Amino acid sequence: MSAADALPSASMDLDPEETREWLDALSGVIETEGRGRAHDLLEQLLGHARQAGIDLPFSANTAYVNTIGVQDEAQFPGNMEIEERLRAFMRWNALAMVVRANRHEPEDGGDLGGHISSFASLATMLGCGFNHFWHAEHEGHGGDLLYIQGHSAPGIYARAFMEGRITEDQLINFRQEVGGKGLSSYPHPKLMPEFWQFPTVSMGLGPIMAIYQARFLKYLHARGIADTSNRKVWVFCGDGEMDEPESLGAIGLASREKLDNLIFVVNCNLQRLDGPVRGNGKIVQELEGEFRGAGWNVIKLLWGGYWDPLLARDKEGLLRKVMMDMVDGDYQACKANDGAFVRQHFFGRNPKVAEMVAKMSDDDIWRLNRGGHDPQKVYAAYHAAVNHTGQPTVLLIKTVKGFGMGKSGEGKNTAHQTKKLTELDIKTFRDRFNIPITDEDLPKIPFYKPAEHTPEMEYLHARRKALGGYLPQRRVKADEQLMVPELSAFKTVLDATAEGREVSTTQAFVRCLTPLLRDAQLGPRVVPILVDEARTFGMEGLFRQIGIYAPEGQKYTPVDRDQVSYYREDKSGQILQEGINEAGGMSSWIAAATSYSTNNRIMIPFYVYYSMFGLQRVGDLAWAAGDMQARGFLLGGTSGRTTLNGEGLQHEDGHSQLVASTIPNCVSYDPTFAHEVAVIVQHGLKRMVEQQENVFYYLTLLNENYAQPGLREGTEAEIIKGMYLLQEGAKKTPRVNLLGSGSILRESVAARALLEADWGVAANVWSCPSFNELARDGQDTERWNLLHPTETPRVSFVAQQLSPHAGPVIASTDYVKAFAEQIRAHIPKGRTYKVLGTDGFGRSDFRYRLREHFEVNRHYIVVAALKALSEEGSVPVAKVAEAIARYKIDADKINPLYA
Repeated sequence: MSAADALPSASMDLDPEETREWLDALSGVIETEGRGRAHDLLEQLLGHARQAGIDLPFSANTAYVNTIGVQDEAQFPGNMEIEERLRAFMRWNALAMVVRANRHEPEDGGDLGGHISSFASLATMLGCGFNHFWHAEHEGHGGDLLYIQGHSAPGIYARAFMEGRITEDQLINFRQEVGGKGLSSYPHPKLMPEFWQFPTVSMGLGPIMAIYQARFLKYLHARGIADTSNRKVWVFCGDGEMDEPESLGAIGLASREKLDNLIFVVNCNLQRLDGPVRGNGKIVQELEGEFRGAGWNVIKLLWGGYWDPLLARDKEGLLRKVMMDMVDGDYQACKANDGAFVRQHFFGRNPKVAEMVAKMSDDDIWRLNRGGHDPQKVYAAYHAAVNHTGQPTVLLIKTVKGFGMGKSGEGKNTAHQTKKLTELDIKTFRDRFNIPITDEDLPKIPFYKPAEHTPEMEYLHARRKALGGYLPQRRVKADEQLMVPELSAFKTVLDATAEGREVSTTQAFVRCLTPLLRDAQLGPRVVPILVDEARTFGMEGLFRQIGIYAPEGQKYTPVDRDQVSYYREDKSGQILQEGINEAGGMSSWIAAATSYSTNNRIMIPFYVYYSMFGLQRVGDLAWAAGDMQARGFLLGGTSGRTTLNGEGLQHEDGHSQLVASTIPNCVSYDPTFAHEVAVIVQHGLKRMVEQQENVFYYLTLLNENYAQPGLREGTEAEIIKGMYLLQEGAKKTPRVNLLGSGSILRESVAARALLEADWGVAANVWSCPSFNELARDGQDTERWNLLHPTETPRVSFVAQQLSPHAGPVIASTDYVKAFAEQIRAHIPKGRTYKVLGTDGFGRSDFRYRLREHFEVNRHYIVVAALKALSEEGSVPVAKVAEAIARYKIDADKINPLYA
C-alpha cells in the first residue's frame, strides 16, 4: 500500500478540530498578510512534506471560480457605457453583413455562408483589447501581433467599418471577392494584404504559429536586430480548437523559453461546431491542467460581476461546489433556456444554494453573466496578463456562443451554422441591443454607423490614436533595402569539381551559405533552421561558427567541446535548432519568412529537413505560408525515392515536388548539380530580398556524391526557367531527347552513352531543374493563347527549347510520373513523349537496385527511347525487344506501383 493510500480522506477526518485550526490559521494569513504569503507557506509545506516522503499527487487545477479576486481587479479605465454602445453597433453590423450575404439566391445555388455566433461570444473581449491594450506599429513600438479567431472576422470588419477603414460597399460584398470589392471570408493576408496579418481559420495553426512568432521576437531582440521588448503576441482560440494537436503541441516551448510576450485567450463558450466540447466534463479545468502543468501562468475568468455578491455570501462553499460539480453539457443547457430553467437546474441542486436566489426574479437570475461578457472582469484579466513576467499567460474565459442571438442561436448546438435569421429574430436582436433602426427599415437590415462627431465615434478614434493607430493592419514591404551578392560570390560552388573530387547538392547548398554569412549586410539576417539533422546535411560546422540560439546561453560543457564543430549554444546564437519537430521548424520558418511584414526587418530563413517529412507532413502550414506571403528557402534534403537508399518506405520522397506545385507562390526546383543550386539560390535572393517579391523557394537536395561539371556561361536564365541543354548528341539520326532532374538526370547521361554505343542512336541530354516552372510557363502560355485567338500564338519555353532538336522526348525523374507528365501538353506537336518515374512505396536497398526496381535506371531509359523511336517508325520494334533481353529486364515483374 502506498503512502497516499494510507492517508485518510477528507470524508474520514481523524481530528476535525485540528483540521479547523489549520484552516483558521491559513484564513488568518490570507486576511492579514495576503494571498501571496499564503501561497508561499503552502509551497514550503508541500516541499517539506515531499522531503518527508509524503509524495502526494500534484493537482494543476484550482476551484471553478475566477483566478483574480474582486479585491485584486485592476479597475476599468474607460467609458463603459460608450464601449457598450459601440459593441452593440458592431454586433449589429456583423450580423447584418452575414444575414444580407445569405439572402442572395444565385441560379446555380449555394449560400455564401458566414458566422455570427463566434463574434457574438467574443465581442467584449475583442473590444477591450482594441480599446485598451493592442498597440499598432508606431514610433517606439513595433506593434502587437494579433492572431484573431477566424470565425469572428465579421466582427472585425464591423469595427473597421466604424473606423472608416472599410466601406459599406465592401460589407455588402462580404464573401464576394472576385470583383475586387468584397471582403474575404476569414483572415487571409493574400486576399487583403494591408489588413490581415495571419490566417487562423485552419484550426490549430494559429496557436502553434503564434508560439514560434513570440519566440522569434525574442530571437530578434537577443541578436540586436530589432527592439521587440514592448511587443506582445495575442492569440485567440476556441476551446474546441484546442483539440487540434498543433494547438497544445508547442506550449512546452513557450514556458521553457519564458515567452512572457505571449498571451493565449481561449474562448471557452463550451461549444464546437456540432455540440459541446466536453459535455461530460469541464473543458476549462482540462485546459487549466494542461497549461499549468506545462508551466504557463493560468488566469481563469468564468463569472461576471453579477455573481460577485452571491460568491461573497457563499461562506460554506456550497455554491462553489455546485459550480464545480456541474458538467459543461448542463452549463450549455442553462444558457440555451431561461432564468427559470437556471433556477431549477443549477441553483436547485442544493437547497441552501437555491435559498440564496429565492428573492431574485427569473430575469435577475438570467442576468447572471459569464466572465467573458463583463468588460470590467475582462479588463482585469488582460491587465494581469500583460503585466505578468517570466511565463506565457493563458486566459481561459467563459462565454456564451451566440450571445445575444436569443432563441435563434444563443447556446444552441446549431449556433455556429446559423446565418439566416427570421424577421422576428432580427427584431429581437435589434431590441436587445437598442439599435436605432426603425421597424420600417428593419427588413432591409441596414448597417448602422453614428455620425462622425458623436461621443461614440470620437471615443472609438481616440482609443486607437492612443494606441498608435488602427488594427488589424499589415505591412506589405519592409522599409529597408538590402542588396544581394552577385552570382560570382558563389564561385566555389559554380566551378567544376577537381578531378577525383565528388560532392552532393546538399554540400553545395551549405557552401552557398558561406558567402552569405560573410556578407556584412546579409550575414546577420540569415536564419538557418534545423530539426535535429545538422550532421545529416553536413551543417554541424555552423554550430561553432554562428551558434545555436538559446535564451539562457549554455550552462553546461558539451561533451564534444574539444572538437572543432562542437555543439555551441549562445544567447545570441543564429541557428534555430527545433529538435525533432517539423511543425515547429515550419512555424519558426514562417515567423522568419514574414519578418519583413511583422517586424519591418528582412530575414532570410533556410529551413533544412528530410524532404519526406516536409510538405506532406506540414502541408497545411506551407499553404498558410503562401497565404502570409512568406519569403525564404525550404530545403528538402535527402530527397528522391531511390537516392536516400537505406532508409526505406517512410523516408524516401517521390512526390514532394508535386505538393510544392500546388502552392501558387512556391517556386520549386529539383537541381542535379552544384552550379544549379547556386544559380537558383542567388536568383531567389534577388527576388525575395532585393526586389521584395512575395514568393518562397523549395529546393530538393541530394545526399549522393558525384563530380560536378560546373556552370556553362549563358545557361543561367535557362536554369531559372527550368530547362537547358546539358549535352548535345551527334548530328545524325535517329536521335532522341532525354530530360531529367535530380539524381536520375545522371542515369539519362549514362543512357545517352548506351544509346550511342549499343544502338547507334544520338541523344541530347536536357537538365530540367524545374518541371514545375516549365508546367506553369506552359499553362500560362496556353491560357494566353486561348484568350487571344486572333493574335500570334505564344510558344511555351519547353517548346522553344525542344523545337530545334528533332526526335522523341523521354523524361525520367526520381519522382512519381505525374511530376514530369505536367509538361506533356507543351511538348512540340507530333513528338512522342515517354515519362519514367518512381510511383509506388519506397524500400531499402542499394541505389542501383532501387532504380532498377522503379524502372528509372539507364536501361529503362534506353528501352523507352527505342520504343518511342519505333512508334515514330525510326527503328524496328524488334530493337525494343532486343534491348529488353540485352539488359536482362524482367518484362513480367510486378508493376512497382503495386509492389
